[in-house]
Amino acid sequence: MIGAQWGDEGKGKITDLLSKSADIVVRYQGGVNAGHTVVVNGQTFKLHLIPSGILYPDKECIIGCGTVIDPKVLIAELDQLEELNISTTSLMISETAHVTMPYHRLIDVASETQRGNYKIGTTGRGIGPTYADKSERTGIRMLDLMDLDGLQEQLEWTINCKNVLLEKLYNLPPLNPQDVIDEYRVYAERLRPHVVDSSLKIYEGIHKRKNILFEGAQGTLLDLDHGTYPYVTSSNPIAGGACVGTGVGPTAIDRVIGVAKAYTTRVGEGPFPTEMVDGIGQILGDRGAEFGTTTGRKRRCGWFDAVIGRYAVRINGLDCLAITKLDVLDELEEIKVCVAYEIDGEKCVDFPKSSRIFSRCTPIYETLPGWKQSTEECRNLEDLPQQALNYLKFLADLMEVPIAIVSLGASRDQTIIVEDPIHGPKRALLSADGMPVAAQS
Repeated sequence: MIGAQWGDEGKGKITDLLSKSADIVVRYQGGVNAGHTVVVNGQTFKLHLIPSGILYPDKECIIGCGTVIDPKVLIAELDQLEELNISTTSLMISETAHVTMPYHRLIDVASETQRGNYKIGTTGRGIGPTYADKSERTGIRMLDLMDLDGLQEQLEWTINCKNVLLEKLYNLPPLNPQDVIDEYRVYAERLRPHVVDSSLKIYEGIHKRKNILFEGAQGTLLDLDHGTYPYVTSSNPIAGGACVGTGVGPTAIDRVIGVAKAYTTRVGEGPFPTEMVDGIGQILGDRGAEFGTTTGRKRRCGWFDAVIGRYAVRINGLDCLAITKLDVLDELEEIKVCVAYEIDGEKCVDFPKSSRIFSRCTPIYETLPGWKQSTEECRNLEDLPQQALNYLKFLADLMEVPIAIVSLGASRDQTIIVEDPIHGPKRALLSADGMPVAAQS
């Protein structure tokens, strides 16, 4: 399950819903820069590293090797869940996942500050520098954290090198290697029972024919290779990242589910063609409570962008979509959808890879009538106003992918399940004439 926009699509709720049909839930990339909000029985859970499936007592949850783990934050999440009487004994952590260290956070913030007008919009949580060390082959993995003698030797050398960078380039005070080592030894002992060969665990689950849900963080347009570079994250949130980030072959994947809001939001810097800085954008932000789970930053809001939607379908090989926050549009007289761009006087229907070109894109809109009534209590397609059904049909037709789930609020029950994407047959939502069933009244 992946985000089909710039993240913040409501993946936490959809993961929680799909986890009911899964045996194992696996997080495969990103770090504490991600935030999944789940509301259960009126109680709100904000998870950054632990898969949303942890809220079900009978699910195995795995943090895969493609993630980067801040042990301090992870332990705080474990403590929070256990205080709420939610068992965390089923949580497993990949032994080859990389560890975010104090110097990663310091370098992240200092580097972003130095960029000035060219800042990327990082969360400042040390994610990029952790992945950079992974690529440079100087990172600390969970299995290194478990080897206390080896950790001492490795961190003494690494921190001394990082101190040169902190002092000479960023004018920051150096870290005391022993203080960091002592702190992380405590983290190691707390997390030790959870550290496993996660690839093997997933492989065993596949052979036992268990249902396995791979949970992506961020979104397609934030992908390091396929997003709006350089305004992207440092990992691969797209569907292909699930294989690399868990150690599973692509032939094991049966279905890819995309999550998209009924409009579009973006946090941080970078081009955003359909953005509305006031008026309707303010209404969407207020009704949708558009603030980042991780940073609390206000999200930029705009109309639904079908150009990036079609791109997400193509890059991820989406089989179906979950559309979230349809209820946020309930009060609007009319709703616009970006169907193409205009670039320097020419029409463009495909997503441009250059951020400089993307910044010059002007959206070409089609306008649909709103429904001007609440959808929050709708539980079946037949309950939706005809204009809302027409809007969903329009989106499904534009992106040429069926809609399996429609979310109408934060709670689990505020959802229309057209077809269970895990148990339903592939392409089950296509009728004989090729139209998505979800779009029919």
